[in-house]
Amino acid sequence: MSASIVFSNLAWAAPGGRVFFSNLDLAFASERTGLVGRNGVGKTTLLRLIAGDLAPTSGSVSVEGRIAVLRQTVQVDPNETVADLFGVREALALLARAEAGRASTSDIANADWTLEARLAAALARLGLEAAPDTRLAALSGGQRTRAALAALVFAAPDFLLLDEPTNNLDRQGRQAVADLLQTWRAGAIVVSHDRDLLDAMDAIVELTSLGATRYGGGWTAYRERKALELAAARHDLADAEKRLSELAQRSQEAVERKARKDAVGKRKAREGGMPRILLGGMKMNAENTTGEQSRLAERRREAASADLQSARERIEVLTPITVSLPPTGLAAGKHVLRIEDVTAGYAPGAPVLSHLSFAITGPERVAIAGVNGAGKTTLLSVITGALEPWRGVVRRFTPFALLDQRVSVLDASLSIRDNFLRLNPRSDENTCRAALARFMFRAGAALQIAGTLSGGQLLRAGLACVLGVSPPPLLILDEPTNHLDIDSLEAVEAGLRAYDGALLIVSHDETFLGAVGVERRLRLDAPGARTSA
Repeated sequence: MSASIVFSNLAWAAPGGRVFFSNLDLAFASERTGLVGRNGVGKTTLLRLIAGDLAPTSGSVSVEGRIAVLRQTVQVDPNETVADLFGVREALALLARAEAGRASTSDIANADWTLEARLAAALARLGLEAAPDTRLAALSGGQRTRAALAALVFAAPDFLLLDEPTNNLDRQGRQAVADLLQTWRAGAIVVSHDRDLLDAMDAIVELTSLGATRYGGGWTAYRERKALELAAARHDLADAEKRLSELAQRSQEAVERKARKDAVGKRKAREGGMPRILLGGMKMNAENTTGEQSRLAERRREAASADLQSARERIEVLTPITVSLPPTGLAAGKHVLRIEDVTAGYAPGAPVLSHLSFAITGPERVAIAGVNGAGKTTLLSVITGALEPWRGVVRRFTPFALLDQRVSVLDASLSIRDNFLRLNPRSDENTCRAALARFMFRAGAALQIAGTLSGGQLLRAGLACVLGVSPPPLLILDEPTNHLDIDSLEAVEAGLRAYDGALLIVSHDETFLGAVGVERRLRLDAPGARTSA
């Protein structure tokens, strides 16, 4: 039987009672499927149901074939090695005994003489050079992710379950993951906001509050289909609104006709021109007819109202986000930032940055690029004043704001509204609410406590608070796309496209950098740096 994963009439609710899935019917075949949807909609939960970590509230999950799971966080034991990750520590120890001439006859019979070569090939496939006895704690987060992916490939499962596999990876690491999936011929279910990666999928499954929908093809085909669905939903909305308006008009006309007929009947009754029994019969017939017409009109109104609500819900799910912002007033020739022959680091004699010079003038959009460990975050620390350079000069000519990966500009104990008012003390309540609404924090959503927000919500809140009233001429972002769902990512892109100041961004997401109009790159190659256009 071919490998497959099938959800049948599945329901699952969190311990607190929140329902994530209800009557879900969904099937995955031996193909590469991207799983997308807003943060909190249940993407990771779906993977955990497949893996058996969670049990359905009702319904069933049927898995035919072997699965291997890459979770968002690779947990690290201080003593765990690459060999442990692959589950081959004992097998490698047996080979070592055999090579040293200390193996028993039984050991030699059970030895896997191809193991070391296969292990090295799996690591190389993910672009990682590491000996089996390398401790995972000695690897960077990106290297650990690649090692975990290599271990999954080594196990040769029928299905890979990958939860945000390109998070925390530099450009080379992202490419290694893309290359792996490009040549993967078994099944794969990939939760990701990496649109380049999703474009290589055979299908996209979208999870929304309305359920799950499968689209053939990769990300580009999916977005084209969504655009058609949005146009259809808008047409349906207009049609439903028109029908509801026509029904209301007809209902009003019927009421007016009845009122005129009633007036005529009453006048004739007063004049005595008709027998009383005939007048009573006519009245009864009129009331019966009116009742039937009223019930029919009510059914039509209910149907039109249901169609209207359905169209509105579909449009809410499908409509792209747009943001408008106040101008910064940054002139094209204005000096924004100048770095002159800067050398900086943490340990004496081991500079992370050496003799670095570059400048930003006017509303330029600059990306800081380089492999993990090249010094990108160190450079941001130098620019913002958090780290003093050992030599050289940093000149800041305009105010700036930094949104780091933790969005530490926000107080985690305060609501979004209160954070906004803290950061913009001259703003009144109306200004605050209008600014937050631009980033989709309307009504009660603005009262959420910052510490309870998802990664995507937190970054949107940070942008709303920093850019909402008087945006600074320079905005600095450190890996802004990590942990965002695609809707939040597109909200951030919309906000940054509306921003007319200078941008300095650390990111490995090329699609994101293109979407926000990056014009120039500063490429760091540790321990020094060079610039490239």
